Amino acid sequence: MAKLADLKKLVDAARDSAAATKPPRVVSKQPLRDTTKSLADTTKSLRDTTKSLRDVAAAPKSGPAEHPSTVPSAPVAFDFAQAFADVQRLPASKRASNQAPRPAPIARQRIADDADALTASKYGAEPAPTAWDIGQEQEAEQTFLRRGLSSDILKKLRRGHWALQGEIDLHGHTIDEAHDALSDFIVEARQRGYRCVRAIHGKGLTSPNREPVLKGRVRKWLAHWDEVLAYCEAPPNAGGGGAVLILLRGK
Repeated sequence: MAKLADLKKLVDAARDSAAATKPPRVVSKQPLRDTTKSLADTTKSLRDTTKSLRDVAAAPKSGPAEHPSTVPSAPVAFDFAQAFADVQRLPASKRASNQAPRPAPIARQRIADDADALTASKYGAEPAPTAWDIGQEQEAEQTFLRRGLSSDILKKLRRGHWALQGEIDLHGHTIDEAHDALSDFIVEARQRGYRCVRAIHGKGLTSPNREPVLKGRVRKWLAHWDEVLAYCEAPPNAGGGGAVLILLRGK
């Protein structure tokens, strides 16, 4: 036990000796001083910059800046109006103008019909019965062609060379009423520029003795009117012997 106590004393003595020989720890104040100085310099720089900005703001706008080196110049605004002063504005339109100009109003069909009639007039002055359609009956006042025109006009008229543009139905009219109605119809048709019309006078099936009353009279009236160039009996599918196709003079 004595040896253990002695050993403990020796350990304590060595520990005390080591503590006595170790130099005391000294805290250096140099880094703290450097940090403080840097903060002071930064604060001073900020104060100088703030003062310079205040001086620039207080100075007149027309005058030069006191510290041009410390204050950045503001960018100059781009004047679009001046840059594009010579540019012309396009017309406001959402669609391209691609419409072709309209042609002048010319009655080409009427001119062509007149030319055909005048050209055909060189080939004869009277209708030729042999040139008529097969099965067509030949009778008095069945056709009319103004003197000087070719008989081919009658054939073209009956075969529909000219389009039918109007018609009048004289059923139920007296002779005087039929005359006035047909005369007004021919005048109005010429005013409208019609070339081919049809007059329905009936076949006389309901007349006394089953004889037509208006058939012969209508065809005589048409032959005496200068507006009529020609007429012919309508084909079976267009009235047959109860109607006539009329070719009018051009307006």
